[in-house]
Amino acid sequence: MDIRALDVGDLELVCRHREEMFRDAGSDDDVLLPMTEHFRIWVKPRLLDGSYFGYAMLDGGVPVAGIGLMLIDWPPHPSHPTQDKRGYVLNVFVEPAYRKRGLARELMRLAQAEFARRGIGYAILHTTAKGQPLYQDEGWAGTTEMAKAVPR
Repeated sequence: MDIRALDVGDLELVCRHREEMFRDAGSDDDVLLPMTEHFRIWVKPRLLDGSYFGYAMLDGGVPVAGIGLMLIDWPPHPSHPTQDKRGYVLNVFVEPAYRKRGLARELMRLAQAEFARRGIGYAILHTTAKGQPLYQDEGWAGTTEMAKAVPR
């Protein structure tokens, strides 16, 4: 398995992985297709300027897994009292035929190393029920975060 950093040429791969990740979690095309259209517009400049970064895993040159990473502004917090940024993991996806081989675990280790390289000592992610055991095994823990859709 080859591993390489994401770049702007991976725009469609990142969009497809995100859409498939949410599809696998139970979302349908009524939500996913507009989300992907808007995500594509949002992520392209971030891939260009490097504020969205991550890795792709390839088997024989064909992408089979990927992970997205970002640094997000966050005020100093008891979990990171001297830093004003958090690492953020998103869009972890492994093609179904490649699951249960440790690829997602390796992607998470790459993410942790990349955050450390960038001086980030605290990271967050949101998970599906399927992904939760992996993250817990890797030492991730639930937080007190809550969410609500705000009517427009």
